[in-house]
Amino acid sequence: MKLLSYETSQNMLDLLQVNSNRYENIALSSSLGRVLFEDIVAEFNDPQFPTASMDGYAVIHSDLGEKSIKILGDNPAGHEENRAVSTGESIKTFTGSMMPCGADTLIQIENVSVNDGCIIVDEMVSLGSSVRPIGEGYRAGEVLIKKGTEIGFAQIGVMAGLNKVMIKVALRPRIAVISTGNEILDLGINSDNPSQIRSSNNYTLAALFEQAGAEVIQLGTVGDNRDSIMHTFENALSCADILVSTGGVSVGDYDFVKDIVPRLGAEIVYKGVAIKPGKHILVAQKSDKFVLALPGFAYSSTVTSILYVLPLIAKMLGRKNAYKTVEAKLSENFIKRSKLTEFTACNVVVEDGEYFVNFEGKKVGSSAILTNMLDNSALMIAGQDDGDLEKGTFVNVILLEIF
Repeated sequence: MKLLSYETSQNMLDLLQVNSNRYENIALSSSLGRVLFEDIVAEFNDPQFPTASMDGYAVIHSDLGEKSIKILGDNPAGHEENRAVSTGESIKTFTGSMMPCGADTLIQIENVSVNDGCIIVDEMVSLGSSVRPIGEGYRAGEVLIKKGTEIGFAQIGVMAGLNKVMIKVALRPRIAVISTGNEILDLGINSDNPSQIRSSNNYTLAALFEQAGAEVIQLGTVGDNRDSIMHTFENALSCADILVSTGGVSVGDYDFVKDIVPRLGAEIVYKGVAIKPGKHILVAQKSDKFVLALPGFAYSSTVTSILYVLPLIAKMLGRKNAYKTVEAKLSENFIKRSKLTEFTACNVVVEDGEYFVNFEGKKVGSSAILTNMLDNSALMIAGQDDGDLEKGTFVNVILLEIF
């Protein structure tokens, strides 16, 4: 079987046309973790007028050299101050209050003494001290949050300040997840057959896809039966944007998935990529829906999901990147195990702003060792043309905690 190069497979994946124009309006209070479908643009300046940033007295800076300055009264926050400050006058002004007209400086309470209705300057301040100028936070017309941004606490706070009650967010792509194989036993099912293994792929991938912003339809497991798999896949494609299956894509007698996908009416984009793990991956498209049939081993299905499913999710959400890739330096020698592009679980350490890679605690073995991805692991990429790599070599690393 002729295998596609990893770089070519990624280019072809990037060229796939997806529906990224779907959105819904939701309440700001329910938007945490969602992806913005619109730019958030400031409609006004913040602040809209010079504002006190501390408690103190609004004064004319040139008056601070005088013996005393008369206090006209108080200016509490939220009060519409109509009085103007003239030479020799001050108004007690509190944090967040509009600065009175004529005043150019706020001298903090701690810097003055009060005597007989006047302030006496104990410590000088500079011109404009403790005054927020118009537009200090942002200017009208400024794009504050870009379309495609995942909404976190800071985004919610900024939008609340803009009085955004309802916002547009990208519609979550729906992904159906299914594990195939007679040897797979779903959680909670009793068995006296020691050759069966617990299903973990569908739970691992469901969590991965939800973390990336998708809505997951959990379909559990199905045995190696053509009709059962066909029926399950047809139902999945009727309600999901992407169908992700694990198992049944290799060359064994019971690997039915690779034969069933074309019978669904899906066009095979490619089957077989020169990567380790996951070389038997199959990518297909039916209209605006996609089928990704992945290998059955836990580590293999997880890695291929990161490389091929997450980019589709990102495109559907209108996001530019599915994950972050950085350049890092090897802290130890690396022995390459194949002539394919390899994705190896590793640890990443940051020292003085530079990334370093090591493999402490990572087991060398089959593509079934999912525990290698514990403890904030990353994926180190060794290219198809690379051989063994020496300590100090720079490599590319996919950071898994950032999607």
